[in-house]
Amino acid sequence: MSKKKESPISDWAQFRFSVIGSLLARPPDKGQLRSELEQLARRQYCHPIRGDWVSFGASTIERWYYRALNAADPIEALARKPRSDLGQTTALSPELFEILSNQYREYPQWSYQLHADNLNALVSLEPQLGLAPSYATVLRRMKERGWIKKRSVGRNPTAGQLRAVERLEQREVRSFEAEYVHALWHLDFHVGRRIVDVNGKWHTPKALCILDDRSRLCCHIQWYLDETAEALFHGLSQAFCKRGLPRSLMTDNGAAMLAHETQNGLLRLGISHETTLAYSPYQNGKQEAFWGQLEGRLLAMLSRMEPLTLAFLNRATQAWVEQEYNRSVHQEIATCPINRMLEGPDVSRACPDNQKLAIAFTVLETRSQRRSDGTVQIKGIRFEIPSRFRHFERLHIRYQSWNLSVAYLVDKRSGKLLCTIFPQDKVKNANQHRRKLQQAPEAVAAATKKDSNPIPPLLRKILADYAATGLAPAYLPKEEHNLTDSEDTDER
Repeated sequence: MSKKKESPISDWAQFRFSVIGSLLARPPDKGQLRSELEQLARRQYCHPIRGDWVSFGASTIERWYYRALNAADPIEALARKPRSDLGQTTALSPELFEILSNQYREYPQWSYQLHADNLNALVSLEPQLGLAPSYATVLRRMKERGWIKKRSVGRNPTAGQLRAVERLEQREVRSFEAEYVHALWHLDFHVGRRIVDVNGKWHTPKALCILDDRSRLCCHIQWYLDETAEALFHGLSQAFCKRGLPRSLMTDNGAAMLAHETQNGLLRLGISHETTLAYSPYQNGKQEAFWGQLEGRLLAMLSRMEPLTLAFLNRATQAWVEQEYNRSVHQEIATCPINRMLEGPDVSRACPDNQKLAIAFTVLETRSQRRSDGTVQIKGIRFEIPSRFRHFERLHIRYQSWNLSVAYLVDKRSGKLLCTIFPQDKVKNANQHRRKLQQAPEAVAAATKKDSNPIPPLLRKILADYAATGLAPAYLPKEEHNLTDSEDTDER
């Protein structure tokens, strides 16, 4: 194995020491130094920089010997002296350096070569600036000051792009790894090669992949035709069923990741959702590294598969992930992802049943119940409410925007499921069969004339208070008086 070179200065020091080391270890007797030096001068040595065979004169070796003889550190004494003009710039004048500084300030996205070419063009237009610096000089001066090429944000950058660039410039980037298995998952979509469906129509599928941060295990991967919240729920629920519930999930700021169903589902399951800064893919670097393997190995093997269908693509992807990726040694962790996952420590939780998962990833909204037929409307579709809930004026409904074949009536305070409701079937309702209304738990039986008092309590109290004043009724009877007189006449 070849020895790694440190620097030309240290290489020369070690080489010189290897030549005169025998003289230092076994000092020659008096009068024998000259013969020893001439014997060393007749030998050939491998040049420390070029690698070819060279020889040195006796006087040169003698100078090396006396330099290291009484030195406390022979290697340091034999090293080459630094140049006296080290750190000083002579090829780039202060005027040109100021121009280069302003040029980088205005165009930080330019390459080093483009900066050097523009500087040379300016010197040709203005000869009084002196000689044009070489590309190596420009490259060296810019790297010394950390003037690296920055990513272009376009002519009209958005606020998110500006924040991403500012954060990358002001904050250091560090690799990280979760301490526990299933403490952090990564999730992302990736655009693949074109496929054809059974009808001969071409599509560009998107791969949804979920990775564990500590073990790099691929919890689940599947190809979909669209990057939607429905596809995300479909794939994420399978990962939950396979591996359990993680403690946190990191995604980008895609529409599917920020959908109300996704946000509510992760919150209800107790999973902390963390999003990367916009236009900052390096924050989800483990996911980006996985895409490189997917493209370089699996999709490369499918390059001549014509036509490629979604079913075969998913079948091949599942086989590749389970048989190769999860069982191959990962360079970063020096073991297989499946072994790292089994070693733990593990902080995952048991996955709930499918109905609880479906209810969790829903939108929660409030609807007013229509009294006439006991229905509520969700996105233009009417759902029937069981008659036992007919006394509810406002109902709390959970539903998935991509699946309006079912919805869920939940309790306002606890969020527990009360019942499952379905769309109204008007054709079935036309069969003239109607259920008998169920009595409410607090229903009151109808009052009878025998048990009830015709005068309500409030009116009785008012009459009693008025009678207690001792005053006669403040009105002159008319109809009653005439009726009484006629009644007396009939009796007579």
